[in-house]
Amino acid sequence: MRGLAIAAALLPAAAQAQSVPSVFAGADPSVLAADGRYWIYPTDAGGGDKLFAWSSFDLAAWQKGPELLTQEAIRWVGDDKAPRHYLWAPHMTAANGKYYLYYSLGPQNPTPSRLGVAVCDNPSGPCTDSGKPLVTGGNGFEAIDPMVFVDPKTGTPYLYAGGSAGATLRVWALKPDMITLDHEVTVDQPPHFTEGAFMHARNGVYYLSYSAGRWNTSGYQVHYATAPSPIGPWTYAGPLLVSGEKYKGPGHHSFFQDPKDGQWYIVYHRWEGVTGNGPYRGSRRVAIQKLEYRANGAILPIRMN
Repeated sequence: MRGLAIAAALLPAAAQAQSVPSVFAGADPSVLAADGRYWIYPTDAGGGDKLFAWSSFDLAAWQKGPELLTQEAIRWVGDDKAPRHYLWAPHMTAANGKYYLYYSLGPQNPTPSRLGVAVCDNPSGPCTDSGKPLVTGGNGFEAIDPMVFVDPKTGTPYLYAGGSAGATLRVWALKPDMITLDHEVTVDQPPHFTEGAFMHARNGVYYLSYSAGRWNTSGYQVHYATAPSPIGPWTYAGPLLVSGEKYKGPGHHSFFQDPKDGQWYIVYHRWEGVTGNGPYRGSRRVAIQKLEYRANGAILPIRMN
């Protein structure tokens, strides 16, 4: 979340064990493996007017693609009469032979934040907006940080969203068209939830992970819980990714399994070159690291490198 504060470009970092460097500016990365490539969809560093995809064949060399979606192409963007709008925290999901780009549209104050969805023929876009908001915030709920997970057991697509000032997770089942809400699902609030929910499944276990703490401080971190279904009940498993001596405030992440070898990865953003506990200013950098699971399904804590 908080993609509006992104600044300078990222610098390549030396590859280390358990780590792959990134080479582009961005935050709030969503990741997808499709068409023989790896795709990352970040909040763009260009001011919040456009969304782009970055792609790689090897997780090391990344190339920025053409525009996926622009504010100008969203007909309803000015309905709330806000003086300025921003696009951030996109998430791409494959279904129905197409790709669906979910995104946040702000500001969150004084007008409600909203979630939108656009349909794409390819992971590289371009994408055509659905023509209306998918979810509108209000009454203490901030409609931010969308993530869609299709349950491999039932085929039901679930939309996860919300957080920040409201620190409230909400979940909806989507209709098969992926652009219409079917019904909201009542879920328990996971411990320490702030924003940036992500769901993945492995060996029949469902993992809800999310960001906790304030986005521009050293207290920002990733926690997770497990469940027997995509909607809970949650069994809290604790922090997964926290600040270290060198890198601070990791969060707003996504997971993916490499189709080439089955290895699982986490993609997230973090602060580099900062000291103290914040609030930090400047750039955040995207990082990619391998995940390891214990025999009982627990995820080993990640040490940033």
